[in-house]
Amino acid sequence: MSAPADSLKELYENPATPVASGADRSRRQAAILARALGPGPGTVLDVGCGDGTAAAVAAPLLPGKRLVGSDWSQDALRRAGAHLRAVRGELTALPFATGSADAVLFSEVIEHLVDPDAALDELHRVLRPGGHLLLSTPNLAAWYNRGLLLAGVQPVFSEVSMRGIHGRPGAQVVGHLRLYTARALRSMLPAAGFEIVRMTGAPYHDVPAPLRPLDRLACRTPSLASILLVHARRRDRAAGPDPREGG
Repeated sequence: MSAPADSLKELYENPATPVASGADRSRRQAAILARALGPGPGTVLDVGCGDGTAAAVAAPLLPGKRLVGSDWSQDALRRAGAHLRAVRGELTALPFATGSADAVLFSEVIEHLVDPDAALDELHRVLRPGGHLLLSTPNLAAWYNRGLLLAGVQPVFSEVSMRGIHGRPGAQVVGHLRLYTARALRSMLPAAGFEIVRMTGAPYHDVPAPLRPLDRLACRTPSLASILLVHARRRDRAAGPDPREGG
């Protein structure tokens, strides 16, 4: 029963496995975070910080903020140390006090998780009431994936094996276990105690060059974008759903 977990550990500790996504996504996410927090002191946790590049992009936009990273991979932590203070932590038991964070960056982590619900519970715990969650994840329903499925091709971002790529474009296994659509996140996050403030899109850096203008255009409609960017806020789970939340 331990073989899948062992395979995941080997994958994530392999220095050749990517631990960061495109710079465009990082810039867009950092700008959203800076607008949400405004000036003044505060604590931002980069949970699943990878090599720390997302925090490095955000740091100049967050003067006076304390940035702390957390990751499970020792290899990622070694690289992240060049950009921010980073500590090892499991997503089901983060090494941070309850209500200690003003914001959490959760950049392309949720698609790698066996138990995303437990991870969202932990993010809810470490955020202060009203604290900000900046989540990003690949979009299963990206514009090109809709066409690929119609043609009977495995969608980009999805993986059927941890040993190689089968049935879809691309050449590198990155350990995606779950994929999300905009519709799924609009339902899942409120159920986990988060009020969605805004959902936007970001392009994917591995889209072939001739298609990149189209990929950027698709960002105007998040449900078609390559990458989903969600800004949400922690709410009291005892409260009822916010009537402003739409489908």
